[in-house]
Amino acid sequence: MSIHPHAVAISLDDIRPCFEGAIPSMMATCDAEGVPNVAYLSQVDYVDAHHLALSFQFFNTTRRNVLANPQVEILVTHPYTSAIYRLRARYLHTQTSGPLFERMKARLSGIASHTGMSEVFRLKGADLYRVESIVHVDKPDLPAPPAGSGRLSALRRASEQLAACHDLDTLFDTTLDVLRDEFDIRHAMLLMLDASGQQLYTVASRGYPNSGVGSEIALGQGVIGVAARERTPVRISHLTAEYTYSRAVRDGLRRAGAEAGAPAGADREIPWPGLAEPHSQLAVPLVVGGDLLGVVFVESTEDLRFSYDDEDALVCLAGHIGRAVRQFQAGADESEDGPAAEVPASAAPAVDPAQSPLPVRYFPVDGSVFFGHDYIIKGVAGAILWKLVSDHVQHGRNEFTNRELRLDPRIRLPDVCDNLEARLVLLTRRLVERQTPVTLHKTGRGRFAVQVQRPLVLEEA
Repeated sequence: MSIHPHAVAISLDDIRPCFEGAIPSMMATCDAEGVPNVAYLSQVDYVDAHHLALSFQFFNTTRRNVLANPQVEILVTHPYTSAIYRLRARYLHTQTSGPLFERMKARLSGIASHTGMSEVFRLKGADLYRVESIVHVDKPDLPAPPAGSGRLSALRRASEQLAACHDLDTLFDTTLDVLRDEFDIRHAMLLMLDASGQQLYTVASRGYPNSGVGSEIALGQGVIGVAARERTPVRISHLTAEYTYSRAVRDGLRRAGAEAGAPAGADREIPWPGLAEPHSQLAVPLVVGGDLLGVVFVESTEDLRFSYDDEDALVCLAGHIGRAVRQFQAGADESEDGPAAEVPASAAPAVDPAQSPLPVRYFPVDGSVFFGHDYIIKGVAGAILWKLVSDHVQHGRNEFTNRELRLDPRIRLPDVCDNLEARLVLLTRRLVERQTPVTLHKTGRGRFAVQVQRPLVLEEA
């Protein structure tokens, strides 16, 4: 093979499919005396238009050579056309923590699980390189596949639909709609950051037997938690055990619930709605002004389902979603003078006194609420629900405002970025999903009504 003498200038953006890991890459290095060495690479990660990152796993000949002589050459192959490109690059430094390291660690875990080498492939560092030149190796290539539906046009249509949303509830549903209709993504969910800043809770999902609304993921746990903690997209293209939300984690949550004093036999875990064996996953954080708001998460049973183009599109989409979330949060209770009630008072079913009273149990230690032995919700959303049913039973109230929730010391909302609107959406959906006799209905800007169809008996632990 030879290098084409009149090669057109090529950028890393032009050959991004080469870094998906479908075809192994090779790297040539030399030691201080000029003795060459060639080795296969576990992972070549696109960083930006001028930089790549390579996985550092072993202190071997390649590693020793790079430290002694930072100039290297990398051979990569296009997975669709079999085109080969020779990259000349220079080693800059190694990162052992942070977004790049965590993103590569997650991807390497997927590759390792896919090849049965989970115990061998352990990332020690992400080696950053600056690419100085790219040359197309002159050989017969396959024709490029037909261009698929343009991500840019899909993103435009999605953005227009998101811009038409008028509240968080509509925004969440529209997000899942455009992921399905414009990007053909069948399994997706939206999560928001908890007041503690240590947990994410599911507010909407699509494509699963159970919605999982209210289920939680800790920062740093799995693909979603790592993306949130590091504020960077994380994409995995193969089934991985390390980044699957295991039953062991769920069992730990159940034990914690029992220690907090839940009723005997009760389970205060909302089951995680994700796929049992996802082969591709992509988590994109919602970050606005440096603040983490939540995560958009998509997954598939197919290997290599999400490409760099999908990642780029969802990052852009996440920017629109994040700004809309911040806007709705800021304006939710600016005025409590809204339009006429969306649900007329006459539509609210009256409490049937003939029904037996339903015990509503509240555990202040973690804000969990049970209707009988049925776990409903916990945390801030649980404290909100307890306030609403308490005021209804004790004072006969049905109408409430966002503003009074923010001022109520029993709820203990944080002073900054309380995500109240998202919690109300979560609570509304959870009550409907559990088919409880208590439901919430928006009646205007910053206003909502509680409808109760059965007598309640309150029990506070």
